[in-house]
Amino acid sequence: MYYESTKSGTALVETMKRNNIWKIVEKELKALRQRWEGPDVPIIILPSNTADQNLMSDTNGKAGLAFSDKLFLLVPESISSNELKALFTHEYNHVCRLWHTKNSENSLTLLDSIILEGIAEHAVRERLGEAYTASWTTLYSNEQLEKIWKTTILPKRNLMKSHPRHNQLLYGWRGVPKMAGYCVGYYLVETFLNNNKLSTFDIMTENAKVIADLTHSKN
Repeated sequence: MYYESTKSGTALVETMKRNNIWKIVEKELKALRQRWEGPDVPIIILPSNTADQNLMSDTNGKAGLAFSDKLFLLVPESISSNELKALFTHEYNHVCRLWHTKNSENSLTLLDSIILEGIAEHAVRERLGEAYTASWTTLYSNEQLEKIWKTTILPKRNLMKSHPRHNQLLYGWRGVPKMAGYCVGYYLVETFLNNNKLSTFDIMTENAKVIADLTHSKN
């Protein structure tokens, strides 16, 4: 992260304190731990770089990184309460799925990753409504998503997270449709939830192949 001076960074943190950033997250952690039977993990909250135009336009300046035993939140000082709740819900859902399934992030395949993202964003929708889901959830029609799934993601579904093309397909870089893996994951999870009348907690530990309807696949 970059600040023009130590003073400006300190001022940002003080503003975040006045906006009750840490208190809101603490309250959300308590609520979601109970709802999802999740772990108590360290949460590191830092001010995001609001000078990053791509970050501001894509995510309104917020970002997160989750592991099975900790998570990081990068937030602008002006973040609204519900935007903060949406970010935390998404990232803590990752923590819970990884923790419940006993998986590390590095052990994930591309299929695991897209389902992880799909479940997390549907958890946001359940908790806060569609208005607070990420903008990428509406990038494509179902017909487009089905095509991206079958032609772009499905053939590469077993790529490990360490493979260079994993993130290219997940985020949509270098000729891959924007946020391809995220969008397809959201679509597959939505289909599974609707067809089976389930909640995201119901599928917290469900195998990604089951959710993607690949249980009869040989690979």
